[in-house]
Amino acid sequence: MEKKNIDWSNLGFGYVQTDKRFVANFKDGAWDEGTLTEDPNIVLNECAGVLQYAQTVFEGMKAYTTEDGRIVTFRPDLNAARMADSARRLEMPVYPEDKFVEAIVKTVKANEAYVPPYGSGATLYVRPYMFGSNSVIGVKPADEYQFRVLTTPVGPYFKGGVKPLTIKVSDFDRAAPHGTGHIKAGLNYAMSLHAIVTAHQEGYDENMYLDAATRTKVEETGGANFIFVTKDNKVVTPKSNSILPSITRRSLMYVAKEYLGLEAEEREIYLDEVKDFAECGLCGTAAVISPVGKIVDHGKEICFPSGMEKMGPVTQKLYDTLTGIQMGRIEAPEGWLKVIE
Repeated sequence: MEKKNIDWSNLGFGYVQTDKRFVANFKDGAWDEGTLTEDPNIVLNECAGVLQYAQTVFEGMKAYTTEDGRIVTFRPDLNAARMADSARRLEMPVYPEDKFVEAIVKTVKANEAYVPPYGSGATLYVRPYMFGSNSVIGVKPADEYQFRVLTTPVGPYFKGGVKPLTIKVSDFDRAAPHGTGHIKAGLNYAMSLHAIVTAHQEGYDENMYLDAATRTKVEETGGANFIFVTKDNKVVTPKSNSILPSITRRSLMYVAKEYLGLEAEEREIYLDEVKDFAECGLCGTAAVISPVGKIVDHGKEICFPSGMEKMGPVTQKLYDTLTGIQMGRIEAPEGWLKVIE
């Protein structure tokens, strides 16, 4: 298929309308078959559950052109499972996990002309989401829902290369101990907006959120999980019931152990020990890994030996290996790449 006339190498990380999107509706206790549509607009009643009580969940993933010219998505089965968990927590009907993967494949295939070519640095961002669509005025779950998948070509998350970030220890809490921090719900991101705007105004790139109960343990940022490297090259990541189980993080931990032969551990990480780590990164779909050079804890600076100029050596190896798997340069574990055919 002929590609769209887009300046792929100068794409930003923003929304570009593509030709097709997938839509399925839940009504009278069942999902319909769903369909592809050219209409990018959603028409809702003024009293729709999503507008009144924020009943919405979403996922984020990418489609890539590999070195040998295939179009693939990365571990969509894990996105399907995570969205199912999110839906259950917000009393929403689960969109069947096999149908979820089918919808991703159909939508990417229908927008094949927007999948950036290999080597351009760009990818096709895929956003599955679901929301309460019928009118609800009493505080209760909606009865009707819509599941949709949109796509948009995006450039690198960091234009002009990756520079280590400076982040602050936030005074705000991201999630309550028994709240919704472990699911990908729109409401979690809405409540983080004030904190990130405040951080930006103060000259920081992101926030480090601590656990709300004791404010002594590292949790995550507003949109990414932490990954640390010890001075003896062990990869560690925070363990908590109130952080989002990042698919990128899980993949990086596997890569650390199985591809790089490193020790890798998920455990509780205390803020007091962060100063002893050699490297720090934020991991997620958008950037894969964003290196952190400095964390500021109420005026006290924690500067990582990896510095403020580039990724640390272990973080770089993790990044290169995972992106190599995604782009088809390195052989992927069984089931990690879903080929769009």
